[in-house]
This record gives sequence, structure tokens and C-alpha cells, in this order.
Amino acid sequence: MEKKVSASVINRLPRYYRYISEIEAGGIERISSKELSRRMNVTASQIRQDLNCFGGFGQQGYGYNIKFLKSSIEKILGLDRGYTAILVGAGNMGRTFAINTKFESRGFKLIGIFDSDPKKKGVKVGNHFIKSYSEIKQFISENKPQMAILAVPKESARGVAEELIGYGIKAFLNFSYTELSMAADDVTIENVHLSDSLMRLSYKIVERENNTEQVE
Repeated sequence: MEKKVSASVINRLPRYYRYISEIEAGGIERISSKELSRRMNVTASQIRQDLNCFGGFGQQGYGYNIKFLKSSIEKILGLDRGYTAILVGAGNMGRTFAINTKFESRGFKLIGIFDSDPKKKGVKVGNHFIKSYSEIKQFISENKPQMAILAVPKESARGVAEELIGYGIKAFLNFSYTELSMAADDVTIENVHLSDSLMRLSYKIVERENNTEQVE
């Protein structure tokens, strides 16, 4: 039976990939778990345990080959498959996301941006011109994107997601300030809540201030 990898390990893989990519860009070809732990501020034991969930990629006393480790993590995360995505919602968040996200360097390709506001049709965002949402069904049929990024108002998110599922989309990155979930087992949704990150940051500030007050 194939070993099931915990969600916490999966959640750490993108961070490993980011650091390994930066290390490779710096011209380093090999790194030990100890040196990687120093850069990432996690224990070397944690790094070895996490990577061993996928068979391990290093040798004792020899460390990790950066190029091989990066390509291995790419395969685990599916970044080598060239998945295509569409963005639905070209408001402030949608446009910022489209312009600033390096899709290709993360294994994805943005192939279309859609909005229901007729005034936005034809407006250029990054390398794309916004298309009318009324064109999305035909576009999906012709181009078959694997995922949709939702940056629509929260009251519209579920309806849009359900419509796109009907057109064949099975994976969603949801920025719509609402928690989406679907009963269908073959539909995957990643809900992104920027406000949650702000609140976690706020908690850490309070915790630090409380500790400072106790010391004083």
C-alpha cells in the first residue's frame, strides 16, 4: 500500500522548493541538510524526515544535489506538467495577481482573464487582454485549462465555481473572501484568505508585546 504523506509535509514542500530555487540561482550545486536548515530556520532532522516521505534525495556525508532535489520536488508538486489556468475577476486583486505572479516559474501558465464588466473588455493586464465572461464557456471548450483562479465578489463565487465545474474545470484557487467547498470528490479547491495571515501576524505582535511586558 502506498504511504500517505501528511498534509503538514505537503504544505511545507512549496517552501522547500522556493529555497532550493534561490540556492540554485546562487550557483550552489550541493547542500547539506544542516546548511539548508540554517537557511530555512528549521531543524535538519525535520528536513530529512519530510524528504524521506518521498524516498529521500540525499546521501549521508554527501548532502543534496540541488538540481536533482529541485526537479524531484517539481515532479512531486506536479510543476513539471505545465498546467494552464484562467483568471476570473479583473478587479484590483485580480489584476495585481495577474501582473505580479510568476506563473511560468511555478509550473503554471495563465492563458486567459475574464470579467463580467463590459467596460473592462479589451483592457490589457500584463500579457493578456481581458475577455468578456460571456466568452468563457467557448474558451474553456477550446483551450481546456486545468484550473481557475477566482477573484470575484464573495456573493458570486459559488455560482461562478459551479458554472465552471459544469464546463469542465476541476481545480480552483479561490481569492474571493469566502470559504468554498464542493461535494464532488473530483473537484479541488484551495481557499486563500489574506485576512487570516493578517490576524496571525496580529497575534504574534500581541504575543511578543506580552512577553516584553513580562520581562520588564
